[in-house]
Amino acid sequence: MPTAKRKLVKKKRNTTASAARRWSDAFAHYLASECHLADNTVQAYRRDLRRFFAWLGDRSIERLTVSNLGAYPAWLYEQSLGPASVSRHVVSLKVFFRYLQLEGVLADNHADLLGTQTLWQRIPKILSPDQVETLLAAPRAGEPHSRRDRAILELLYATGCRVSELSGMLLRDVYLDERHCRCHGKGDKQRIVPLGRRAIAAVRAYLKHERPDLAARCEPSSPYLLLSVRGGRLRRERIWELFKKYAARIGAPPQLSPHTMRHSFATHVLAGGADLRQVQEMLGHASIATTQIYTHVDHSRLKNVHRQFHPRG
Repeated sequence: MPTAKRKLVKKKRNTTASAARRWSDAFAHYLASECHLADNTVQAYRRDLRRFFAWLGDRSIERLTVSNLGAYPAWLYEQSLGPASVSRHVVSLKVFFRYLQLEGVLADNHADLLGTQTLWQRIPKILSPDQVETLLAAPRAGEPHSRRDRAILELLYATGCRVSELSGMLLRDVYLDERHCRCHGKGDKQRIVPLGRRAIAAVRAYLKHERPDLAARCEPSSPYLLLSVRGGRLRRERIWELFKKYAARIGAPPQLSPHTMRHSFATHVLAGGADLRQVQEMLGHASIATTQIYTHVDHSRLKNVHRQFHPRG
């Protein structure tokens, strides 16, 4: 390729990348300031858009047709994304194109015509109570930050909170004497979740023996409950890594994630006789339909309900 042509192609790519960054920044600002979405949600849209712009390449958004866009989900599948992830990316694209319409960039939103694969509602994977006990005991005494890591696992199971909620939990959100904590959920919705005695004991041990030393490594002192080795907030990605580490230690399947503890919490609480509305409140679900999936997980509960209420049970 002649030198002049290479320079032209390189300049075009740089211009396209610059435009993508500008649009991503403007879109993120719109989501945060006008739609009032939580930071984690905004960052999720950003990640989805990065994939879209990678697929888009040097092409112009304004010139994309429905036929062009129809190749995007297929490309996502080629990147080894699952059906749920592909559907989420398509939804993100639709929201982005609506924003471009509002800005007058697009006259028509072709992305709205994209279909998404109908997803089967999948029953979540859970741990049995015995498996949970084994996992909670995985951090060994004497290991670096074992008390903090035990507190992390105990809180995930005791509260059913999301990893982002645990990462963002402040020291002032934990009321050990009153046996509850405050979670900041999606859209910064707050909810109160009770704490059991074992979770309280684990958090007390961490606060007494490890957190003071971690907090001293950062100036000014961090307000977050869970601290990193540098004394700052323990990131959600690090909590994932720690969970995977202890899950692997007990020989658990690699597919498990911190969200497994949330699923296990909900299923075990329902199996113990909790009301569905109470579980919905503790999980912070906007719709009870989301909570209802956990009624399909515990087969023993369904058998007991059938035996108790069916005329021929």
